[in-house]
Amino acid sequence: MSSKSAHAPLAERLRPQSLGEVIGQQHLLGEGMPLRIAFESGQPHSCILWGPPGTGKTTIARLMADAFDAQFITISAVLGGVKDIREAVEQAQVAQAHGRRTIVFVDEVHRFNKSQQDAFLPHVESGLFTFIGATTENPSFEVNSALLSRAAVYVLQPLSEDDLKQIVQRAQAIDAVPPIEAAALDRLIGYADGDARRLLNTLETLAVAATREKRSEVSDEWLLKVLGERMRRYDKGGEQFYDTISALHKSMRGSDPDATLYWLVRMLDGGVDPRYICRRMIRMAVEDVGLADPRALRMALDAADVYERLGSPEGELAIAECLVYLAVAPKSNAVYVAYNEARALVRKDGTRPVPMHLRNAPTRLMKDLGYGKEYRYAHDEAGGFAAGENYFPEGMRPPNFYRPVERGLEIRIAEKLRELRALNAREQGRNP
Repeated sequence: MSSKSAHAPLAERLRPQSLGEVIGQQHLLGEGMPLRIAFESGQPHSCILWGPPGTGKTTIARLMADAFDAQFITISAVLGGVKDIREAVEQAQVAQAHGRRTIVFVDEVHRFNKSQQDAFLPHVESGLFTFIGATTENPSFEVNSALLSRAAVYVLQPLSEDDLKQIVQRAQAIDAVPPIEAAALDRLIGYADGDARRLLNTLETLAVAATREKRSEVSDEWLLKVLGERMRRYDKGGEQFYDTISALHKSMRGSDPDATLYWLVRMLDGGVDPRYICRRMIRMAVEDVGLADPRALRMALDAADVYERLGSPEGELAIAECLVYLAVAPKSNAVYVAYNEARALVRKDGTRPVPMHLRNAPTRLMKDLGYGKEYRYAHDEAGGFAAGENYFPEGMRPPNFYRPVERGLEIRIAEKLRELRALNAREQGRNP
């Protein structure tokens, strides 16, 4: 690390000045790893650095510019636009005329719209500059396919506990923060949640507070006082949000109540609207529990209603109770599968006419034309079942969409269907 002004932010003072100083991301920067090879090749290439905040995306981009002795131009997609892109192109043309490379770094590239992203394409293709984009969102959804096809994607991971402790040690080595007791350090690392920038900003806050209060050590009790209520990093609208709700849904489907509760609390702790969880919970009841336990849907609706009446935090217990019930309930996706198969068949099949005996006949003319003729009213039949009757369009084989599973109430449903189908087969045998 080069010497920098003591008045510079701690994150800037500790920013790595060489590849060897980078902490974390060894799956990309270690010996023989993709980005290390790119640095050593001497040939920069366009890429997208995808990862959570505070994982080193900007640092890696700057080090790449240094390694290739390239002009480094930064554009913020939050504040910038086409005008900034045009200025970057002009600067790159000047540098090229003097035989120097240019790297254009676009922070939060996912915030640029399609036309803004397209503006980079001709210059990337011509080799005027090397494009490096940084994003916290999945590039598959947020970056144009044309730009994505011209850039390698490197996935950065949250920093590990050991990585974060190394950063603390570096800060202490330049006397930026006072000694930290073990319990306080563990809490601080958990608070940072894999984000180096968050850790460094917090260390800086602690250092200022410790100086003001003339403290020689950061204790756990004092740390809690300074930090206030601990909040985890949580992206309510991005990749992490969908990963977490996916984990909740799959834990419930896998009949693990403890994991289900864990992911529920992770989402609530991160600030997700409990009403969203209620909506997903209702979906879980119909998709994954289904008719194996029809009470699950009623319980999900009741839990959502309880939350509306009580709000947070009391209403969240009803959500937890319902999710545990869903997790331990027998599972069946038979109706879900049947419904999707029916939709697929209707989409590809022709519009078959409704059989005459199933048509409604509200007028005399319709009755005279045969609408509803020979319809068998099931309640008037033995056992309330019109054995042998056909309810599909003529010429269409019964598709057997719904196939009950041998779990929960669907065991009895399957038995009933087998009985009814046997009656149908017997009647159809008598009337071929």
